[in-house]
Amino acid sequence: MTNILITGANRGLGLGFVKRYLEKKVNVICTTRRIPESKELLACKAQYPNNLEILELDLLKEDAASSLAKLLKDKPIDILINNAGVGSSNQHFEAVSSKPWLEVLKVNLIAPLLITQSIIDNVKKSSTKKIYFLSSQLGSIGENTSGGMYIYRSSKTGLNQIVKSLSVDLMKHKITVISLHPGWVKTDMGGPNAPISVDKSIDGMIRVIETTGIRDTGKFLNYDGRELPW
Repeated sequence: MTNILITGANRGLGLGFVKRYLEKKVNVICTTRRIPESKELLACKAQYPNNLEILELDLLKEDAASSLAKLLKDKPIDILINNAGVGSSNQHFEAVSSKPWLEVLKVNLIAPLLITQSIIDNVKKSSTKKIYFLSSQLGSIGENTSGGMYIYRSSKTGLNQIVKSLSVDLMKHKITVISLHPGWVKTDMGGPNAPISVDKSIDGMIRVIETTGIRDTGKFLNYDGRELPW
């Protein structure tokens, strides 16, 4: 049975991925910062006790990546979805400061690479070998015509560069690496004015995950499959 690992699954898109994949009757392993506070995940666990494993993981801790590797042991990971991410307030030019910037970079940029690095052997054990990073169109240099949002934009632009490098470095292992833009989604981060529902975004991204492979490695794709400019 397929093993799918999803980071940052306590709410929003991460939780959406968990629910939809559980409906597909695959094995889901997900991470959350604090299990007791993840009530919806615990409800999913009660409904699918044999298909869902919840792991506690704080990406701000230095040993987060190595801890995850120890928890997974030698379990094959068919699909890794690096979903965990944070936003930031006060991102206009005059208000940017180093402390919140570094915190965002640690979660959005550094942690996904270290997580991938720590469990790459688990991915290699799979016959599917797919890794997806949730990025954002706001990280696109080519489409930045409005400026601002320095902290979030830079974290996702950097993430896209990581995806591109990984796609080259992991090609010899036939591992697919793709950057995904979920759209502007109505979540706690996206806000109530976002035009896309979680279900629509998740359904689109899962279709992309199911239909992409090594021929697509290194691409930056919208949730509807459209290729985006770097």
